[in-house]
Amino acid sequence: MSKLTDVPKRILIGRALRSDRLGETLLPKRIALPVFASDPLSSVAYAPGEVLLVLSIAGVSAYQYSPWIALAVVVLMFTVVASYRQNVHAYPSGGGDYEVANTNLGPRAGLTVASALLVDYVLTVAVSISSGVENLGSAVHFVIEHKVLSAIVMILLLTLMNLRGVKESGKLFAIPTYVFVAAVFVMIGWGAWKGIVLGETMSAPTADFEIEPEQAGLAGFAMVFLLLRAFSSGCAALTGVEAISNGVPAFRKPKSKNAATTLAFMGGLAVTMFCGIIGLAMATDVRMAENPAVDLLHNGVPVGPEYVQDPVISQVGEAVFGNGSILFVLLATATALVLFLAANTAYNGFPLLGSILAQDRYLPRQLHTRGDRLAFSNGIVLLAGAAILLVWIYDADSTKLIQLYIVGVFVSFTLSQIGMVRHWNRHLKTERDAAARRRMHRSRAINTFGAFFTGMVLVVVLATKFTHGAWVALLGMVIFYGTMTAIRKHYDRVSAEIAAAEGPSVDSVRPSRVHSIVLVSKVHKPTLRALAFAKLTRSDTLEAVSISVDHAETKALREEWDRRGINVPLKILDSPYREITRPVVEYVKGLRSENPRDAVSVYIPEYVVGRWWEHLLHNQSALRLKGRLLFTPGVMVTSVPYQLESSELAKRRAKKRQEWNAPGSVRRGPVDTPRPPKAPTDKG
Repeated sequence: MSKLTDVPKRILIGRALRSDRLGETLLPKRIALPVFASDPLSSVAYAPGEVLLVLSIAGVSAYQYSPWIALAVVVLMFTVVASYRQNVHAYPSGGGDYEVANTNLGPRAGLTVASALLVDYVLTVAVSISSGVENLGSAVHFVIEHKVLSAIVMILLLTLMNLRGVKESGKLFAIPTYVFVAAVFVMIGWGAWKGIVLGETMSAPTADFEIEPEQAGLAGFAMVFLLLRAFSSGCAALTGVEAISNGVPAFRKPKSKNAATTLAFMGGLAVTMFCGIIGLAMATDVRMAENPAVDLLHNGVPVGPEYVQDPVISQVGEAVFGNGSILFVLLATATALVLFLAANTAYNGFPLLGSILAQDRYLPRQLHTRGDRLAFSNGIVLLAGAAILLVWIYDADSTKLIQLYIVGVFVSFTLSQIGMVRHWNRHLKTERDAAARRRMHRSRAINTFGAFFTGMVLVVVLATKFTHGAWVALLGMVIFYGTMTAIRKHYDRVSAEIAAAEGPSVDSVRPSRVHSIVLVSKVHKPTLRALAFAKLTRSDTLEAVSISVDHAETKALREEWDRRGINVPLKILDSPYREITRPVVEYVKGLRSENPRDAVSVYIPEYVVGRWWEHLLHNQSALRLKGRLLFTPGVMVTSVPYQLESSELAKRRAKKRQEWNAPGSVRRGPVDTPRPPKAPTDKG
């Protein structure tokens, strides 16, 4: 890479880190919480609203069920957190749900979980960014007028932050996340003080509105179905919980203990904030509707399409703090920021899972390698591309995108917990220590209840959301599953094909003879170097081959060949259609067909240039010829490079780049490299 591109890369991403500094990028719990739990923590900004939106279909009277729905979400959250605390201790390598399912239920279950998680991570980015844009757009009209562009810009910025490395991005994200959590707790505490202790009446901006029910008089099975749909929407609060179990290797030691502690802390915070916002929404008479322009009435008149429906958290914040107050502005700003940063959970989960899948040969091996900043750069870029595509297709509309959400995560929840039950059953068969068996029985009971509960929620989610968009998520899972299966089959097929045989084989037997061919266009230095190298290989036969396109040039070549007395026979291949590649390939195939046990070695002189535009002017015929010859069995192709003056200039430029210090590197100081110990000297 030229210095022109290296400078901005180092400014944006930072200097490259040595592999032995990987330990320095590990996260303490205070940084790991915002890195891996920003998604479930930020979901309280929209999950309560999703519950009320669904309940509004039956009118404001259905809001009375929201506390019971919140209670069900709380029970589910505690169940999932308790279950995943077992996972991080049993499988600390970072495979998470994928490793649990793959080990205990088989490769197909493992691939199903991996597909579900990959889809959910992409949706996490798309939903979080779109929701953040909508929250920010209520204050900045330019953002809402250019929603798709704003969302794409935010995804690109988030991608850049993560390319700088997990630890650096974690520090950037920690402050907004903790400010958001603190602001929500202050809102809950201050609201409770005003309502319970001071007895003040707090009213949301929509408290005077009425809701025109879309389905009035719902009862029986219809009402149960509506409540289940509201519950499934509220389960958005659980998305991202699995990211901690997938990211155990990123924690500082003791990894499993720190991950389990972070899980418990995250669960407690998320549950408290979710319940607090639901409670304040009921106390302040928040009104929400899926189609507010028609279903929200003010003084008996629909509010119309000009009305912008603010999220529940914004309405509650205005009721508690007062519109325009410092605390209200702080809450609104922190909410928008944390929704943007919630996508960071996926930016840490997706690349890590992609790396593990690549190691298992289910994804391209490039996803397993770390970039300059020791982050899985290829996975980060792939996630960003998929999220941008979704945002563009769905116009950055969180209402549409959220219908695709949480299907994948509950597939992984359920299969993971079933896998953990089988894990404990397997260990109980061999464990004889009474205390250890008691712990295993307790863990198995937790995972059994978790599998039952999350499986039931999965059925509810599929039943209530399938026609609303969940089928798209299932289709994405099928595509990921099929793609990964095909990649694994390809890698397995290639491995079997290139595996070395135990005894003698055709590949280890020497060819009967080797025919060497040097391709010649003119008699110049590259040609002479290629001829000299070909002679050094001492093949059985050696000849120079030239393609006759212009008779005058061919005649001049033969005369120059004879004049110099080059002791290599020159063969001219006639090309009446002025082709270069086809005559050479046909000639080589002819040699192979006459003597199948012989090998043919083709030497191609090539220019080594130093400027990008020079590559367009040279070696094009050689590239096409090599591309064709590589598919011919028994043919070896050798490039004989000849370095032009511009390549020497490029080499000197590269040397200067190695000696060049990136901006700020002098201030940071040099990277300490271990030096070998000096040999003892005998002074005597």
